[in-house]
Amino acid sequence: MKMVNNKLILSFVALMAIFVFSSCNSGTSSKEESSTEAVAEGSFTITLDLAENGSFTCSPAIPEGGIVDAGTVITVTTAPAEGYAFDSGYYAIPGNYGKTAFESMTSVFKVTVDKDMSIGASFIEESALKDFSVTQDVVYAQPGVKKLKYDVFSPNGAENLPCIVIIHGGGWSSNVEDIMRGLARELIKGGQYVVFSIDYRWINTLDGDVEPNKMEDLIGDVFGAIAHIQEHASEYGGDPTRIAVTGDSAGGHLSASAATMCPFIGDGGFGETEGVYEFMPTYIPEGKSVEQVRAEITSAIQVAAPSYGVFDGELLKNFAAATTDEYLNAIAPLRYVQNVSERAIPHYLIRGTEDPLITDEAVQAYADALDAAGQTVKYVQVEGAGHAFFDWKPDVVTKATFAQYGVPYAADMKAFIDAVFYR
Repeated sequence: MKMVNNKLILSFVALMAIFVFSSCNSGTSSKEESSTEAVAEGSFTITLDLAENGSFTCSPAIPEGGIVDAGTVITVTTAPAEGYAFDSGYYAIPGNYGKTAFESMTSVFKVTVDKDMSIGASFIEESALKDFSVTQDVVYAQPGVKKLKYDVFSPNGAENLPCIVIIHGGGWSSNVEDIMRGLARELIKGGQYVVFSIDYRWINTLDGDVEPNKMEDLIGDVFGAIAHIQEHASEYGGDPTRIAVTGDSAGGHLSASAATMCPFIGDGGFGETEGVYEFMPTYIPEGKSVEQVRAEITSAIQVAAPSYGVFDGELLKNFAAATTDEYLNAIAPLRYVQNVSERAIPHYLIRGTEDPLITDEAVQAYADALDAAGQTVKYVQVEGAGHAFFDWKPDVVTKATFAQYGVPYAADMKAFIDAVFYR
C-alpha cells in the first residue's frame, strides 16, 4: 500500500471520527436552527426536530423561542405512531460537518442543557423488530473511565445458534455499538444467528483516560468482549464455539484483527520484549488462563467479514502510538494472514466504489494475500456506494443509504457466513 498524504489522513479523521447528521432535518417549529453561540450567558437555544412516524414531548416544555436556562434537565417522552416502534431518541449539537448526535436507546430519556442543541426521536416499522429480543448494555469490562459493553440480538427460541460479533467503526475515536443496530437487525433475519454488537475504548485519551489507549489496547478489548460473549453465549441461545466477526471501517480493521491475530493472544506484552507482540484480552473469565482463552477464541472464529476496513500499517500510522515498521506491522491484519493448511478463515470483503477513504488497491492487497495463502475470499465492490453504508443513525439520509446498500449487501454477507455454518 502506498504512503497516504496528510490531506487524505485529515479527510479520514474528519469523515470517520464525526457522528454526522443530515443538515436537511427540519424542526417542529418555523424557527431556523440556532448558531453555536449561546443567546445569553447562562442560557441556550433548544430546537425540536420533526419526528416522522411518531412524536415526542419535553418536560418542562420548551418555551416559544427555544431559550432554556443552562443546567435544565429535560425529560423526553416518545410515542410511536400505529404500526411503528421506538428506534432511538437523541440530542444533537452543531458541528463543523453537520450535526453530532448522541442517542438514547430508551423511549424516555433525559437531556441536560449545557449547549445549543436539537432534540428528536426516530421510529421504525414494528415489523423490523419482530421475532427477536434485544438485551442492551451488557458490561464486559472497565479498564478505564468508560464501561465497555455490548448489545445482544437474540432470535425468539434461540438454541445453540452460531454467533456473529459486530464491531463498529468511527476512526477508532467515535461512535458506540448502537450505530450497528441496523446491520444486526439484518443479520438476525431468519433466526439463524445470535448477534452481538460490541463497543471498545477510543484511541488515545478520547475516553477521558489519563493514560492514552493504544491500538493494541483496542484489539485487546475486542478479544475481551469475545471471551465474555463465549462465557455467556448460551444464556442468549448462542453457541460459543462458532463465531463470525464483522465490522465496518475502523471496525473492519478490528474484525480482521480478531480473525487473524487471535493466535497471538497472550500475556507476554506488546513490544516490551524485542520481537514479542501479544494481545492481552481486557476480560479473562474466572478460572481460565490466557492460553485457554487464546485456544477457545482461535477455534471459535471461523469466518470474517470486514467491511471497507484498514488492513495495512500505513493508514494506521496516524492513529497508532508509534510509527516504526515493526509496530505498524504488529497491528496490521495483512501481516497475520495464515496459510489455509494451518487455519482456515474465509473472508467476505466489501467496499463502495465511491469510497473516498478506503481504496480498491488497499482492499485488493488484503484479498490477494488471503488468496495466496489458500484462504477462501470474496471481494465485492458496491457500485455507487461511498463509505459507512452499514451505519444506522436517526436521520433520513443515513437510513436511506442503509436501505439502498446496507440491506441487500447485509444479505449477501449473511449468505457467505451461512456457507460456513449451514453448509
